[in-house]
Amino acid sequence: MTRPTPPTPSTRLTQPTPTRPGAVRRRGLLVYLVLAYAGMWAAMAPLLADGYRRSNAREETGALEQLCIAAAMLAPALAALLVVRFVERGGAVREALALRMPRPRARAVRALLLPLGIIGGLTAATLGLGALVGDYPFAGFGALDVGRVGSWAVQGLIGMVFSLPLFFGEEIGWQGFLFPRLLQFGGGTAGLVRAYLLTGTAFALWHLPTLLMGGQYPGRPWYLAVPALTVSCVLVLPVFTWLRLRSGSVVPAVLAHAFASSMSVSMVREFAAPDAELDPLTMSLAGWPGWIVLGGFVAFLAGTGRLRPGRYLRR
Repeated sequence: MTRPTPPTPSTRLTQPTPTRPGAVRRRGLLVYLVLAYAGMWAAMAPLLADGYRRSNAREETGALEQLCIAAAMLAPALAALLVVRFVERGGAVREALALRMPRPRARAVRALLLPLGIIGGLTAATLGLGALVGDYPFAGFGALDVGRVGSWAVQGLIGMVFSLPLFFGEEIGWQGFLFPRLLQFGGGTAGLVRAYLLTGTAFALWHLPTLLMGGQYPGRPWYLAVPALTVSCVLVLPVFTWLRLRSGSVVPAVLAHAFASSMSVSMVREFAAPDAELDPLTMSLAGWPGWIVLGGFVAFLAGTGRLRPGRYLRR
């Protein structure tokens, strides 16, 4: 009699967590969202009280702003850890939140480099589309100095590496905790789509305090910024989720998020005319050109079955 092959570490990570009583699962989700959102509002309270508002996309953030942002980014991870430990009480925290390096190790390097290439390529396509229609003030290839661009890239990547703990703070919550648990509330295509939409929307609305201060869309009113970021998050979340599912680890999603929030934003400034006004709503992944590019890539992922967790369970 042939002994069954034990599941690989990657398979264990991508499988849904064991079914729990509905009341416990719902309570865990509610507690997570309350803690994550409360942490964001508490972290941003000093800036809101001070009347801080960002009005220019080229404006650098000060020390207080950076401190508040760092505290806010850690809130989803803290919320997820507390729920897994004290509400779910259902196993090891690392397993429950996919906190391990991609497996098998032979493919780990590719799994870690892929997010940088994917988000970098999507950003380049977005800027190209914006320049083609005249919304992005591209400086022109003649204005690009190889040494300057190389220095920018190295410095940007180093800064991204140092900021990774903060992006772990976000993705442990959204990709490690929320998305896989929402999958438990319904099977089939409808349940899968619902999990993507709810996670993306929760991810976007969590940013409400920063949107009120012009964080993502400087100079834009909140009633335009909120729906704009919701569209952006709903479209980019499947890309992060795909990277998380195919690797069985939350780490590639962390890298993708870090690149999108740092290097991708910096690319908009780096390749634009020096004195041009920058508007994220018309020239970034968080604007309409990015929605088109992200929408096309997500359609490709969905059409090829890459957004279905079951595809990776069979490996």
